[in-house]
Amino acid sequence: MNKEVQTRFKWIFLYKKKKNISFVCRHCGITRNTLKKWLKRYNKNGIIGLIGLSRAPKHSPQRKVHQQQEELIVSIRKERNLGARRIKNELLRLHNLSLSLDTIHKVLKRNSVKPLIRQSKYFGKKRYNRPIPGDRIQIDTCKITKSLYQYTAIDDCTRSRVLAVYPRRNAANTLLFIEKTVEETPFSIQRIQTDRGLEFFATEVQQALMARCIKFRPIRPASPHLNGKVEGSQKTDRDEFYSTIKLPCPEKLPCPDIDDRLQEWQHYYNWNRPHGSLGGKTPMDKFFDLIKQTPYSDEVAEKYFQKKERVQDANYSIDKKLRGWS
Repeated sequence: MNKEVQTRFKWIFLYKKKKNISFVCRHCGITRNTLKKWLKRYNKNGIIGLIGLSRAPKHSPQRKVHQQQEELIVSIRKERNLGARRIKNELLRLHNLSLSLDTIHKVLKRNSVKPLIRQSKYFGKKRYNRPIPGDRIQIDTCKITKSLYQYTAIDDCTRSRVLAVYPRRNAANTLLFIEKTVEETPFSIQRIQTDRGLEFFATEVQQALMARCIKFRPIRPASPHLNGKVEGSQKTDRDEFYSTIKLPCPEKLPCPDIDDRLQEWQHYYNWNRPHGSLGGKTPMDKFFDLIKQTPYSDEVAEKYFQKKERVQDANYSIDKKLRGWS
């Protein structure tokens, strides 16, 4: 029995002895309403009734986060290891729930969730960004599961993307993806940058780029950092998209459902998802900011010199000799 309960019991005991409310109130220095309240609780529940009750409201209409939403935030953090900004995006995309970063931080702190351990960033020379949409498009492929490969194209300037999945990564699917990229990109493409995968060096692929007046600029070997934007965006796909869907069995491929879901994710990424490197803007916001500086297709074609382009070899050493380098 704590001190507060002991004090209230003394009030009740004195009242039972004197049978005089005024005397008890004067002697103990309390109001008549206070004595009546605790006397009523004692008569109803006994000594347990003298324990103070919580004054927290049972319903809080103005509360920003309810218990179910709070549990959802904590589960996303623990199961998928996402930071507050990405949790905010996922709540809006998957649950149509809009919360501020401060609110999410408060929920994580209130639940004693450990902070994420990130590798220290290199604060050296800042990575370059192309100034005009379409100036350079990075393309790469990644294996999602057996017989399922994702092709990704990302604009170096705006970070807008085009995505597609195919059962294999080969020249035929690369041609299909290039056609899809040209059709869905809202600006003219001047050059495409890839790694030295054989699916990009097929003669028919390079000739298709030449026919569209697009320069082919593969990176040198052992330098994936030069394709850092597309590599990073593929990691985002694994963390924020593929972790929320059930991948089909290889026997059931191709799967139209995953194609539709991927296109929904592409639209959300380009139009609704804020990008940290763009100052919180979406890729399309960035494009609309630069739309006046973006060249039209005829301007791009005028600056394209067919004689300077050639079919390049995937072997870097051989290609250097063909180019005339020592």
